[in-house]
Formats: sequence, structure tokens, C-alpha cells
Amino acid sequence: MHILVINFNLEGITEEDYLGLIEPIAPAFAGLPGLISKTWLANAETNTYGGVYVWSDRGAMEAYKETDIYKGMQANPHFENVTVTDFAVVENATRVTRGHVEAVREANRAGQHFSTSAFQLTALG
Repeated sequence: MHILVINFNLEGITEEDYLGLIEPIAPAFAGLPGLISKTWLANAETNTYGGVYVWSDRGAMEAYKETDIYKGMQANPHFENVTVTDFAVVENATRVTRGHVEAVREANRAGQHFSTSAFQLTALG
């Protein structure tokens, strides 16, 4: 797995405007090849927004950086101070601490029927 963290500040739009823009495009993220999950971030107090992406591997993350979605985010005049940081996942320690995906696997093995989505971790049953 590979993690991508993107943060930015809003410029010239309100948080409400931003939320109105991202909800309609969230399904496009859900369809990205290799994306296990995306958690959308918002901190109105510090004007910091962004996302934490969990990718199946580094190649899937790199392919995302070539998409129109990614390029549009980079070119968006309402996003300033954009930072993009990627991380390898320390698999064994993450498994021990029940990292996001491992937590879903454990819940499914226990019969709780959880699913990952691009939006949130939700119970199915």
C-alpha cells in the first residue's frame, strides 16, 4: 500500500462553496484504479483542507498524478499552498495497530460486514 496526503488552503471561496464543489466529484475519485479509500479533510479554523488517499501500490498513486482530476486540483486557483506528500506503508506495524484497511478486513472476518469507500467507513449490515 501507499499513502498520499494532499493539503491546501482555500482562497476566494468559502468552506460551504468548497463542500458544494467536492460532493458531486467524489464518485469520480471512487472509480480511480487502485484507490482503496480517500478520506476528505477539513479544518475551517486553520483554513486547511485536503485528503488522505490509500492506494494499492505506488504505481496506482503515480498513475493518479497523471489524471485530469489531479492536474485540475494542482491548477485550481481556489487552492493555495498545496502540499503533496507520499508515504510507503509500514505493513506489519500497521496490521498490528489495525490500520484503516486492516480494520475493515478484521471486521469482515468477524462477520460485521464493513466496506471501504472513497467517502467513509460504513457498516453494511
